Amino acid sequence: MELKKISDIKLNPNNPRLIKDDKFKKLVQSIKDFPEMLNIRPIVVNKDMIILGGNMRYRACKEAGIKEIPVIITDLSEEKQREFLIKDNTSGGEWDWNMLANEWEEDQLNEWGIDIPNWSLGLSENDMSEFDLDMNEEFDTMGIKSDMKNVTFVFNSENDAKSYCENNGFKIVIKGELWKVEIDSQFI
Repeated sequence: MELKKISDIKLNPNNPRLIKDDKFKKLVQSIKDFPEMLNIRPIVVNKDMIILGGNMRYRACKEAGIKEIPVIITDLSEEKQREFLIKDNTSGGEWDWNMLANEWEEDQLNEWGIDIPNWSLGLSENDMSEFDLDMNEEFDTMGIKSDMKNVTFVFNSENDAKSYCENNGFKIVIKGELWKVEIDSQFI
């Protein structure tokens, strides 16, 4: 690993990954708050100083005003460089949402760039971030902090939802835009 002037490093024009404004801001803040992370996970460049791994971290470092960054210089063939570009940008796993919900603070996770999905809205994990509501302990929106299981129903209107619940023994508790539906004890 070597320290190089950020001005000597070049973005890779073939980088297949993008970062959106909100996530980019979180990455910049993360680097400002925890610059030691760059030493643990340096930018990977080829011998021409073109980035193979860490294009977004490089951009965030520039935005944060960092003048020198740690790099690892590799001497890979063109074919291996292309392979590295893809493999470095492929997420090899999934989050253990149960562990995150029980052992980490939501605010911290959000600050660190994790988008907490809200399955109670009936959306796929990929669609969650722009529609998510803040999690609330009382409602256990992820459905994993308690033994309760969440079931999602989709209705055409609020009246349809209320009618269904009234006719089937469910009690509705509304908090903001989040609805919690409970089984009315007289129907158990």
